[in-house]
Amino acid sequence: MEVNGDRVLVPGATGAIGAALAERLHGLGARVAVAGRDPASLARVSAACGGAPARRFDAYDLDGCARTVPWAAGALGGLDTVVVCVGAAGFGPAEAVGDTVAEHLLTVNALAPVAFLRAALTVVPPGGTLAAVTGVVVDAAPAGTADYTASKAALAAWLTSVRRERRRTGTAVLDIRLPHVESGFAERAVVGRPPVLPPGRTVDEAVDMIVDALTASRAPSTR
Repeated sequence: MEVNGDRVLVPGATGAIGAALAERLHGLGARVAVAGRDPASLARVSAACGGAPARRFDAYDLDGCARTVPWAAGALGGLDTVVVCVGAAGFGPAEAVGDTVAEHLLTVNALAPVAFLRAALTVVPPGGTLAAVTGVVVDAAPAGTADYTASKAALAAWLTSVRRERRRTGTAVLDIRLPHVESGFAERAVVGRPPVLPPGRTVDEAVDMIVDALTASRAPSTR
């Protein structure tokens, strides 16, 4: 992936990883648009990215998530890459989590990312990149994470199918399964407490992994 000059939308740019990724891409010469939930954090990230276009969204407003993609394309004069860093954690025995929390996790971790990426399918040209951060939980499925794992696995399965659909177009569709990262994400769970985990990767290391994944899997730009 030739980052310099690429036009990149980062939904979830107000989280620790999303913010660091947006700033890294900006530093590498990409033209970044950022989207997030918290207006104050969004303003800080936009400023750190040289006054990047910024838009607030709510994960429960799936139409609003989808509209963010053409907005970013308009603001940047096109769109080459979308990297979704949206997510929420939840922990506890399946019988204790409850359907309301399960719905929240599915919406934030699967339906909202899919809304961004589905819209991007008609905006990002062949040779571009569609990516989302899922996580090692998809493979490990540890006890006490049934609904969290299911929501991330739903997104992973969607990405796998779309990757097969797009195989002949030269569009890269990436499922970036980060290991545990010391970002405070697990400690901000909507319910429950995370299991005891070994020391995780740093946020900078996580961003390295994302950028490496983009670089390894991106088809040469046709622009």
